[in-house]
Amino acid sequence: MNLKSTFGGKTYQFNDLKDLFAKANEEKSGDRLAGVAAETVQERIAAKAVLSEVTLADIRNHPLIDAEGDEVSAIIENDINEPIFKEIKNWSVAELREYILDNRTGDRELKRISNGLTSEMIAAVAKLMSNLDLVHAANKIEILTTCNITIGHRGTLASRLQPNHPTDNVDGMLASLKDGLSYGIGDALIGINPVDDSVESVKRLLEATHEFIQEWEVPTQNCVLAHVTTQMKAIERGAPADMIFQSIAGTEKANRSFGITASLLQEAADMAKKFGTSSGPERLYFETGQGSELSAEAHYGIDQMTLESRNYGFARHYNPYIVNTVVGFIGPEYLYNSKQVIRAGLEDHFMGKMHGLPMGVDICYTNHIKADQNDIEDLGVLLTAAGVNFIIATPMGDDCMLNYQSMSYHDIATLRQTLGKTPSPQFAAWLERVGIYEDGRLTKRAGDPTIFTK
Repeated sequence: MNLKSTFGGKTYQFNDLKDLFAKANEEKSGDRLAGVAAETVQERIAAKAVLSEVTLADIRNHPLIDAEGDEVSAIIENDINEPIFKEIKNWSVAELREYILDNRTGDRELKRISNGLTSEMIAAVAKLMSNLDLVHAANKIEILTTCNITIGHRGTLASRLQPNHPTDNVDGMLASLKDGLSYGIGDALIGINPVDDSVESVKRLLEATHEFIQEWEVPTQNCVLAHVTTQMKAIERGAPADMIFQSIAGTEKANRSFGITASLLQEAADMAKKFGTSSGPERLYFETGQGSELSAEAHYGIDQMTLESRNYGFARHYNPYIVNTVVGFIGPEYLYNSKQVIRAGLEDHFMGKMHGLPMGVDICYTNHIKADQNDIEDLGVLLTAAGVNFIIATPMGDDCMLNYQSMSYHDIATLRQTLGKTPSPQFAAWLERVGIYEDGRLTKRAGDPTIFTK
């Protein structure tokens, strides 16, 4: 396996695949903080040139983290379809890129080939792609999943309604929920980030959202994004949860810092199937984001994009209803500015889709990052064009509990109208029934939360 290239009269030698992967990555402040980034643009170009000639077999035969010491690696390795891998193992990363972007390669072919790819192979090909490549390739893939309703249909843009409240006040949460529904938001999920991670608080929020959904016959799903163990205890006490949520990472050590293991997630999946209130079959929700492994000091010298791809290899093992990356939430330590946030969002979405996942994005930024609302609106347009399954929305784009900036309810409505997208079919039919939509567009009643007052 060649790990050397001469570029501009200078020879660049890379130590191993881990070093090559990191230096072929687009500029990220997190990689620089970890000391793994390319020193110059020329070194990055040389690394991409070398990576383009590496074969898929080379990547599999030289694991970045050995499966014997990491359960995430073991799951990714054991889930590979061997006959499909054998068909493509001698392809170079460049040949894989050409296959993905070829006009003759469609949804069926990409879903099939993904079963023979490890997460590191998917990360490698994404490193060779431009932003437009990432948009074009992801848009080819349609991923449908069902909890209470089905989302992901081509031509649709679903949304997670995030009615967070700084004290978990039920009335305040319901006010935001009604506001979001009045704009046609919430088909993917009504999902609350709680301030209080206690069983009692989680149970109260689940009961309030479930009661509202039942009363108004809203075709959607509820979830409270507490720790998985808290949700499980709430369900044991009778809380009506349509799905179970958990943040995940790309290494076993990072997952343990989150207080989770592979076996715990399987236990949660079994509980959601047996005691959850949704019809299923998909009942899990995972959240990810570039940089979490570095925060946990569990990155093993691997670049943050590759680790993010490993998140998706771990996630697909459990057949989740939805997955989303929270891009820009950690801060400038990992994604310094809007250019890096946009790039990471497109990478994550493509890599998730190539794993066969129902991929969404929380398009957001913290107030100390070099980005603003125009930047995340740009990313919203790009991801909608790329066929993202869902986008997270908050009241006025300002999360009053998590203290970060996101997409607003009216931003999602605008993206749908501008790019010719609709809500998910069952949700769209309900919006028509309550008078918020007519002929595929918002009516004059839209934006009026008093619709949901009896």
